[in-house]
Amino acid sequence: MIRFEQVSKVYPDGTTAVDGLSFEVERGELVTLVGPSGCGKTTTMMMVNRLIEPTAGRILVDGEDVSAVDPVRLRRRIGYVIQHVGLFPHRSVLDNTATVPALVGWKRAKARARAAELLDLVGLDPAVYGSRYPAQLSGGQRQRVGVARALAADPPVLLMDEPFGAVDPVVREHLQNEFLALQATVRKTVLLVTHDIEEAVRMGDRIAVYGQGRIEQFDTPGAVLGAPATDRVARFVGADRGLKRLAVTTVEPDDLEQPPLVRLDEPAAPAAVRLRSAGARWAVVVGPGGELHGWVAADVLARAGAGATVGPLARRMEAWVPLGATLKRAFGEMLQHDAGWVAVVDGSRFLGVLTPALLHEALRRSVDADERGIPRDEVEFHSVSDA
Repeated sequence: MIRFEQVSKVYPDGTTAVDGLSFEVERGELVTLVGPSGCGKTTTMMMVNRLIEPTAGRILVDGEDVSAVDPVRLRRRIGYVIQHVGLFPHRSVLDNTATVPALVGWKRAKARARAAELLDLVGLDPAVYGSRYPAQLSGGQRQRVGVARALAADPPVLLMDEPFGAVDPVVREHLQNEFLALQATVRKTVLLVTHDIEEAVRMGDRIAVYGQGRIEQFDTPGAVLGAPATDRVARFVGADRGLKRLAVTTVEPDDLEQPPLVRLDEPAAPAAVRLRSAGARWAVVVGPGGELHGWVAADVLARAGAGATVGPLARRMEAWVPLGATLKRAFGEMLQHDAGWVAVVDGSRFLGVLTPALLHEALRRSVDADERGIPRDEVEFHSVSDA
């Protein structure tokens, strides 16, 4: 969808911002451009919509050389989100969002209806926020309006320059999650510039790690963290890249352990006997369809009175994650709830538990799989206990 062919940018004073850049962004892909200040990542992005003109090479968007397209027409079909949003202070939120549809000739009613639809999509009720002005919004709300405005005319390409950099860390993570959920729906082709490797890893389908004016490595987040291509990349991603990899490695069914199970409507006494014979101190409580209801201690079942069933004795399961959640999220749940494991569910159906040891094993399998170019479930893992 976006292709760079030997693109360079040299300024009149001789400064080379970008040197012989060649790479391609697939349709519907989110690629993050990451590197230190002055490395050329923002210049790269701004050449796509011709805010900066390249000195050499070609940039093609959907097969069309952008240098042959009128810059204004080009920019109206490319969404653009910047760090400080750039909303018009004298226009309402609804009118800000409807800016590009109005510029490309949509009737006012249609443009405002589309704006209302997009505001709702980014979590801002148009009935509440549409008539407000930018100064009446929080930083996170202004950023949401910026994203809505960029998407309003349904552009195939979205350029994002440090879009979440002007808000605090808690809001930033929330906005990142919201945008990833939105991207899963709209599937735009996105170039996102950031100086933060954790954001690049979290957001990108692939990452372009810049040196000085050149891409040092262009690969998946897992590959960049697991096998940095150069010393420069290794230094940039940091010595703790193994920890960062937790954010891009997901929980899979083969990572899980199967604990003892008891049914919600099961009599407590025989359940206690079964757990005692198995040497189990606790069990997961499930419903008739395998849905997760909580957990129960074996000694609680043993002390229950005659005729008691498991259901009223079960405790709420605080530490749980959905299948496909990241190992970072699972580890965070363990720490938050001081838990020795987390339950993993698919919808409401219980699948198994992830322990710290299994989490570590999943991380090691992921690294090995990327290095060898094989699926994670094909990696043979040997621990000390196997020796």
